[in-house]
Amino acid sequence: MSSVFLSVIVPVHGVQGYLRQCLDSILYPGCPDLEVIAIDDKSPDGCGAILDEYALRDPRLRVVHLEQNVGLGEARNVGLSLATGEYVWFFDSDDYAADGAMSSVYDRLHETRPDVLIFDYARSYWHGKVQRSVINKLFREPPAPEVFALKDRASVLQLMMTAWNKAIRRDFLVDLGIKFSGGYYEDINVTYPILMAADKLSLLDEVVYIYRQRRRGAITRTGGKKHFDAFAQYERIFAFMDRHPETDQYRPLMFDRTIWHLLIILGRGDRVLPEDRAKFFAGMSKIYKTYRPKAHVLPEDAQLAAKYKLIEKNNYRAFATSKRLNEQRLAAKQRLRKTKRQARRAINFAKGKAKGVYYRIQLRMPLDPNLAVYAAYWYRGYACNPAAIYEKQKELAPQIKGVWVVRKGSHKEMPEGVPYVVAGSRAHSRLMARAKYFVNNVNFTDDPVKRKGQVHVMTQHGTPLKKMGLDQMDFPVSAGDMDFRELIMRADRWDYLVSSNLLSSEAWDRGFPCSYEMLEVGYPRNDRLVRATEAERTRLRAELGIKPGVKAILYTPTHRDYMKRFAPQFDLVEFAKTLGPDYVLLLRAHYFYKPKKRGLPEDRIIDVSGYPTVEDLMIASDALITDYSSIMFDYAVLEDRPIVIYANDWDTYKRTRGVNFDLSQQPPGVFAQTPEELTDAFLTGAAWGGSAAKDRVEFRARYCPWDNGSAAERVVRRVYLGQQLPKPVR
Repeated sequence: MSSVFLSVIVPVHGVQGYLRQCLDSILYPGCPDLEVIAIDDKSPDGCGAILDEYALRDPRLRVVHLEQNVGLGEARNVGLSLATGEYVWFFDSDDYAADGAMSSVYDRLHETRPDVLIFDYARSYWHGKVQRSVINKLFREPPAPEVFALKDRASVLQLMMTAWNKAIRRDFLVDLGIKFSGGYYEDINVTYPILMAADKLSLLDEVVYIYRQRRRGAITRTGGKKHFDAFAQYERIFAFMDRHPETDQYRPLMFDRTIWHLLIILGRGDRVLPEDRAKFFAGMSKIYKTYRPKAHVLPEDAQLAAKYKLIEKNNYRAFATSKRLNEQRLAAKQRLRKTKRQARRAINFAKGKAKGVYYRIQLRMPLDPNLAVYAAYWYRGYACNPAAIYEKQKELAPQIKGVWVVRKGSHKEMPEGVPYVVAGSRAHSRLMARAKYFVNNVNFTDDPVKRKGQVHVMTQHGTPLKKMGLDQMDFPVSAGDMDFRELIMRADRWDYLVSSNLLSSEAWDRGFPCSYEMLEVGYPRNDRLVRATEAERTRLRAELGIKPGVKAILYTPTHRDYMKRFAPQFDLVEFAKTLGPDYVLLLRAHYFYKPKKRGLPEDRIIDVSGYPTVEDLMIASDALITDYSSIMFDYAVLEDRPIVIYANDWDTYKRTRGVNFDLSQQPPGVFAQTPEELTDAFLTGAAWGGSAAKDRVEFRARYCPWDNGSAAERVVRRVYLGQQLPKPVR
């Protein structure tokens, strides 16, 4: 007999941003007799690698990589064929179990030993709201015995008919000979029959399962002909009932559930395409006429009863007319709100009445297909990924004119020959209205209207150790008064989002769930680091005043949301004094803080906070000290340079900002938490030692896999030249 009590079967496809939370919630330490069977349904993203990583850590997880995509239903069947547990639970890989859920399911199964255990769920919305199922009262009203049969509580058929809110006795399911079918709505031809066939049902009146309502990516919210699959699924259910006449008592309720569901599919505008709706309605009419029981009574609700009559007559014209009139009333209200919002944005974009009018006039002019807008760090100047893409675009797509947007004052620092406009000027208004391409490492302001045909490229400006986007909702200290709906509205403008590594791809999927194309190409700004020469390094060191033979340590602390002003996390003067004259410290404060005189000894500490290009500083230096700054991921590209993490407030940072992985367990070198440990890392040579070098190699392999000096070229070829890119190495 198997020692496994519960087998959780998890088909996996295209959910890299959510898979870790799913697995963490299932692999509960208090369930030793658990097996988790993950079916990698040829996922196109990083899911396979994540599964293998977890399997190495937890022997309860078994991973099967399929050679071709078979779909959710067949992936579940594969998992069922491999399961050994007394019970099976089919779990969707973008959802997760509630806190304490695994223990609750285990306890209830042991107490009642049912054929099917049904538990409640909550919907988790992208904007942070979590809401229990609206029909949760069916678990309590009337009070249910510990075990019962469907005939004693037929209302169970009105609960959510998915596979994921049920734990099923494996032998019972196998003996029924029922399998998940292919196509959409693949679980209903299993979930309805098992409830009808079970001798022992049990309810768990507790939110066990968290059903994620994703903004994009849900299969059944994608329009197309696959929604016609629902007819075959319900025909399978009625065929099961034909083979099992003891289920006849449930036919009226089963018929109503069928029509209810088909009306929902047809009624959702994002499912059945307009040109297919009459045909779908005819299919529903056929189902109605074929399977309506003789003793069926029309619903008491007059509006619903009227729909039943139209379905019976296959009168789609009358059905569609009624629906269209209602939709027109709603659409008119929405159009009015949208028009007012766009007009307000257009008016507010440029200061002054004349500029506002000018911008609106420019919006009526055609787009310039050979005009691109570049910006970085809220118009601070020429920098980061946009600068690297701009330079490569001039080489590979010279027909495109790139123009930078910079704030007043920053234009004085623009490189010679680089076109620019000053933010808020008349030229800026024209540029934003007429350009086709937009490249930025942060969001543009809200006011400009994104026109049809315009292409936005978001490059971001660092690999996210910290939580970003919607992930910040769980960390109010860092989120502050951030409006997450507005944040996502801005991200909805992106057509492309650059990712530097798999960690970034996961974080962007979760934090910004919008309909962009992910460009997994590495960071364009790191191309310079890959191609840096010794001659360039020598020149930069001389320009910075670094004496020959002296080791230059670049110190780049990050911004902390819980600190109002910049303060070094250790005594810089004492640190430099202790290391002695063979070292010089290059201080680079975060760009949120204005450079200012700090009264530091210039022979030992060079303040480079105002230096325009951080890549120069990385190339010139011999080692890096940082805390949680994304510069650690860039610096790791320089294979021979040590990185020392100084994390004196690591616990506080984790609690207030949230992190995507445990840096203390996966550091790029020495991980110091006290001034003494930091100093010793250099005095003892540990920063250059074998253990630190090993950590750095593993860190670079994990977080710099695509940085080979051609990231900017890949972006240009995809965005400006329209070329397809090869899939990245995973």
